[in-house]
Amino acid sequence: MGLCDIEEIRSVLGRHGFHFSKSLGQNFLTDASVPARIAAESGAEQYKNAVEIGPGMGCLTAELCGRAERVVSVELDRALLPVLDETLAAFDNVEVVQGDVLALDLAALVREKFGGAEAVACANLPYYITTPALSALLDCGAFRRITVMVQREVAQRICAEPGSAAYSAFSIYVQYRAAAEILFDVPAECFTPRPKVDSAVLRLTPLTEPPVKVGNEKQMFALVRAAFNMRRKTLVNALGPVIGGEMGKEEIAALLESVGLDARIRGERLSIADYARLSDAIDSKREGR
Repeated sequence: MGLCDIEEIRSVLGRHGFHFSKSLGQNFLTDASVPARIAAESGAEQYKNAVEIGPGMGCLTAELCGRAERVVSVELDRALLPVLDETLAAFDNVEVVQGDVLALDLAALVREKFGGAEAVACANLPYYITTPALSALLDCGAFRRITVMVQREVAQRICAEPGSAAYSAFSIYVQYRAAAEILFDVPAECFTPRPKVDSAVLRLTPLTEPPVKVGNEKQMFALVRAAFNMRRKTLVNALGPVIGGEMGKEEIAALLESVGLDARIRGERLSIADYARLSDAIDSKREGR
């Protein structure tokens, strides 16, 4: 069955009375080379077990089934379950679970379905849930590799370097937890219905240890959020909501200079290591009082 063939898609969906949902961000692939390449890059063959989020018609699911020993596919839309029963009928190593990735305990799912064995995750993420879904996939600690298709702008933001226009608090959040790499772009014309933006396939390899050591991780990310919430302000001014009750602007400026940062710098220019040093310096100053 040609699960990326536009006529086959229309035929199968028509038999089941399925209609695309804009609210669920449903766009199905019509270029068979894309799911094949995602599956090949996913690590499914190496790690044997794969969790897929949002199978749609099942084109990526089928590719994963050809590489992994076991595939668990999580689909939110109940209307797609009978479609998947048909399109995945030839595979005996797949289980479709109806559920919401944002509500599921993914670590528990991996333990239940794979007995705690190593697993990878794959997804063609709807744009509207990209950030929370990626956070859930990373935070659960259950996957050796996460390969996802997202809006190209989001992929660029995740992989952005300090000082670039795309660099954001989410860049730091992801890069603190994983090595991020854009594998390839997927133009909008590779989907039906055609989305308004292009996509990219992103590979995240979760780190066993963060890239830097920091004494107070929660505080470091509070500094990051404050800095990017006031992106156009200097860090001296942006950090006021976090530490302004303890230090005046002159003290904050002196603190920045003590860790090698210009007092006039903006938060978008700081690396993860810079934020870690700054957070540790704040703790040291508190302890010295």
